[in-house]
Amino acid sequence: MLAFGSRFRLQPRGREPAAARLGALLRGGLGLRCSWVSAGSGELPVIRIPQRARLRAEERAKRAAGSRAAGAAVRLARPGRLLIMGKRPQLNQHAAYTFGKLAQVPLVSRGWKHRKAAGDYFVINNTRSQPPALPEGEEREAARERPRGKVPSFGELGLCGELRDCLRDTMGISQPTRLQARTMAALLRGRNVLCAAEPGSGKTLSYLLPLLQRLGSEGGEPGTSGPRSLVLVPSRELADQVEQVALTLAASLGLRVRAVGGGRGMGNVKLTLSRGPIDLLISTPGVLCKALRRDLVALCNLTHLVLDEADTLFDESFVDLLEDILQRTQIASHASETHGVERKAQLVVTGATFPGGVGELLGKITDLGSITTIKSKGLHHLMPHVRQKFVKVKRADKATDLLQMLKELVAEKAGVGVLVFCNSASTVNWLGYVLEDHGIKHSRLQGNMQAQKRSGIFGTFQQGLIDILLCTDIASRGLDTQRVQVVINYDFPLTLCDYIHRAGRVGRVGSKVLGAVVSFVTHPWDVELVQKIETAARQKAILPGMESEIRQPVKKILPQLSNNEN
Repeated sequence: MLAFGSRFRLQPRGREPAAARLGALLRGGLGLRCSWVSAGSGELPVIRIPQRARLRAEERAKRAAGSRAAGAAVRLARPGRLLIMGKRPQLNQHAAYTFGKLAQVPLVSRGWKHRKAAGDYFVINNTRSQPPALPEGEEREAARERPRGKVPSFGELGLCGELRDCLRDTMGISQPTRLQARTMAALLRGRNVLCAAEPGSGKTLSYLLPLLQRLGSEGGEPGTSGPRSLVLVPSRELADQVEQVALTLAASLGLRVRAVGGGRGMGNVKLTLSRGPIDLLISTPGVLCKALRRDLVALCNLTHLVLDEADTLFDESFVDLLEDILQRTQIASHASETHGVERKAQLVVTGATFPGGVGELLGKITDLGSITTIKSKGLHHLMPHVRQKFVKVKRADKATDLLQMLKELVAEKAGVGVLVFCNSASTVNWLGYVLEDHGIKHSRLQGNMQAQKRSGIFGTFQQGLIDILLCTDIASRGLDTQRVQVVINYDFPLTLCDYIHRAGRVGRVGSKVLGAVVSFVTHPWDVELVQKIETAARQKAILPGMESEIRQPVKKILPQLSNNEN
């Protein structure tokens, strides 16, 4: 075997022309341009090979070896911690390795549309030990050494002593996260804010604390009609959750908090709205629109308007109701307009993903330039502290695999909270019958149930009386699920946005366990989403197709009419 170098010194057997014959062989058989030099007496003849030709020959040899080894040339695994771990070790990827944006990324899920791929899997391991909203140990030490990078305390932000004491004594919170500090600072200065951050980063407190402080400092006005502030949320479960947090904080300031949602009947809503002045009203869009049309409530005196889980509120199912509500309010276009007799409402928009279409709707009621956008570094990224597993399964085997997984979880860990997500209410009900037949205790939560019944079911799960909850995406938006340790996507979510929300039910700020997500991948359209997720994980990039800025609405240019048309 001949090793290629910059040049070769050959010892011919016999006469010198043998070297010339070898040079001709190299040129003809391997396509190398080479030359031979006649040697003097006592010296060996030399064949010189250009550097480029040597590199081309080595590259062809590597490609040939790679084709024989069926992909063995892909070397992504190195000694140490793995980011991607799968059934085929040659496709594992070390945590320190990152593919460029233009690089061809090898994927475990590349062939998953084929029926023979059933049983294949890969895992995205967690690379952090804490949620992104909380700094790791090294970052904490760096923040202590560099005062400029330290997150200000609640006191330094200007939060009043009553709220600080309430946070410390009732919630065990003494220090804000970096996201909360940035959001609170902007809101306390009277600015309109759009806050987009990963699930479980504490967005609720980031707007409730400054809102309640301003309400408390300005004093109540019992003679005015309508609430002084409004929080819009997409579901009754989330309205009840925000109400509980707000009641705890508002009690220290003597503020009045009310919540209305679907399923209670308009008679109950009328009674709630008529029980004296309201400092903070928490409502769903549908109920509020009905109350506005029946003149049960007015929004003319609003000082604060919060759109929580805005990525859902701006969806097609809510956008018409939301636009009707916004048209009845006056939103400030500058911080100076949030004070005085003719003050306007300060706007807060929050979401776990950046809401699409926000520019088109908000551009009708306020100056988009007045909105301060606050985004976390982890926005639209896969959660780095949550272990995520993807399994290719046959449709007929999904129920069996789920039963086996649930039985193992119940046997290994007592009291572990498990959310099993399905894409439809009918699947939730059918799967519930299957679990009942096998004696697995569980509850169901889906949108076709009465709102009052849904609220009781989720409360039972939160209290730990039930450990397994079968649910649709109604449980994936904004709900505080600190006790959840495992999320199972029995049906893979329909969009990447839905996947972010579902995965955000584990590993929240305050959770004792980081948790894990397991996803069953069945259909070809599931595989396409999984390939996007795997590519983003290997490149350590954001998930594709997500908006990240407020887009100015496109101005429609009407065609000019001719004189005859006029």
